[in-house]
Amino acid sequence: MRLHYRICTVLFAMVPMGVAAFAQGGGRGAAGATNDFYRFDYTLETMQPIEYPAQPIATQHQIALHGETIQYTARVGFLPIHQATTGVTQGHLFYVYYSKNNVADKSKRPVWFLFNGGPGAATVWLHMGAFGPKMVKLGPEGLAPPPPYTYVDNPNCLLDTGDLVFIDAMGTGFSRPDKPTDGPFFGGVDNDLAAFAEFIRGFLNEYNLWGSPLFVGGESYGTTRAAGLAGFLTDRDIPINGVMLLSAVIDSNAGAGEQRQLTTLPTEIMTAYYHKKLAPDLQKLTVEQMAKHAREFASGEYLEYLFDGARATPAEREKALTDMARYTGLSKSFIDGLDLRVPLGPFSTELLRSQHLMTSRLDSRFAGYQLDAGANNTSFDYSNANIEDCFLTAFEAYVRNDLNYKNDNLYYVAGNSPPWSGEYNTVVNLEDGFAKNPHMHLFVGMGYYDFACPFFPVEWTIAHLNVSEEVKKNNISVGYYEAGHMVYIDQPSAAKFHADLEKFVRASLPE
Repeated sequence: MRLHYRICTVLFAMVPMGVAAFAQGGGRGAAGATNDFYRFDYTLETMQPIEYPAQPIATQHQIALHGETIQYTARVGFLPIHQATTGVTQGHLFYVYYSKNNVADKSKRPVWFLFNGGPGAATVWLHMGAFGPKMVKLGPEGLAPPPPYTYVDNPNCLLDTGDLVFIDAMGTGFSRPDKPTDGPFFGGVDNDLAAFAEFIRGFLNEYNLWGSPLFVGGESYGTTRAAGLAGFLTDRDIPINGVMLLSAVIDSNAGAGEQRQLTTLPTEIMTAYYHKKLAPDLQKLTVEQMAKHAREFASGEYLEYLFDGARATPAEREKALTDMARYTGLSKSFIDGLDLRVPLGPFSTELLRSQHLMTSRLDSRFAGYQLDAGANNTSFDYSNANIEDCFLTAFEAYVRNDLNYKNDNLYYVAGNSPPWSGEYNTVVNLEDGFAKNPHMHLFVGMGYYDFACPFFPVEWTIAHLNVSEEVKKNNISVGYYEAGHMVYIDQPSAAKFHADLEKFVRASLPE
């Protein structure tokens, strides 16, 4: 998860935080000798293949969801990924598949293919945080309790909308190349799309699901993949019913250059509002009303000031400065010293400086102790650091105890996928998918307090999709949540998210 968040920092010109401990951690022995036994340090070029079970490991379970008790089968397995021209297997992707029992007609039962971000992120977050039958036990707003960590039934599990397939990208989770030299073949957006499309094709064969309604869903850089698959699969005669994007980043140019302050300003305003740093007349507004004010100021007066630059009169500059202070909760002198451009680092350290606190990047509702009270950048992302450990430990216990997958393999939460270099834009794939399959539906979920992938540039991208008027009117829906990047860790937001997706699935299915 953390590596794809770091990539978001490049896109939005933010300060990298929370460098992946799972990817670096490598202990050093005496006199600086390398500790070759510490497997967290492995990369795709050095990690060795693992033994795969001959057949998926199946276990039986049940869960109560919204007044219905669902009996289901959980299958833990691996699918081979074949090289296109030679058919040679170059790796295996790990998956967990949950299917409702006793379904008479599979053509009526949707299948979700779900994944987290592109290079470097396993799907443990969507699996154990958002949609799986079990979820990590967190506090009501999403903060971790004291260890040891555990898991509970997930009241917002998506099994009531369809069967669920959680897939780990190559080099994450238990997914491995068959030989270290095969690792680089999975690098890059195009290769990643090909590998996941090959997985989906193989999965439909394995479980005889060619007649089922198909959905793909991703979070963060997983949205790059999900949007890309919309066109990639359609071009290969596997059209899908719906695409879900959560905390999206599908166009690397959205938020570049001078836009970078513009794209994060509404989230800064919403963060100041959440921490009650605004004037009373603004604090009494609802969240939706405040978001409307934030958009209007950023795209109106502030954008005009940025456009004018040195041509702005002293009076225009003074008004923009005064209004920006009013909306961000920061002093005029502080904003003036930064030439009316307040990047994330200075904002996060200044807003609550008097309380010796810093706001977080993934979820700016959360504030942690700032070690250096005079710093202009946060030393780490408190929201990420607070919950990162509990997901791995809970998943390791769950997959072994409940799903009966016993192994001595390391589950890589982050850090070993080949990089995606250059620009990323799968908007064109999404547009191509809509053009060739106008029955496809799209849902986009956004958190108001997400600085990793802020809601304002996502809105811009969706508003500028090159699709038909009918698709714009009938096939695209959005959801907003009073949470950060991982909206599902907040209990009220998770319930709203589930309700939105349930409605989305119904609208995406044939009548």
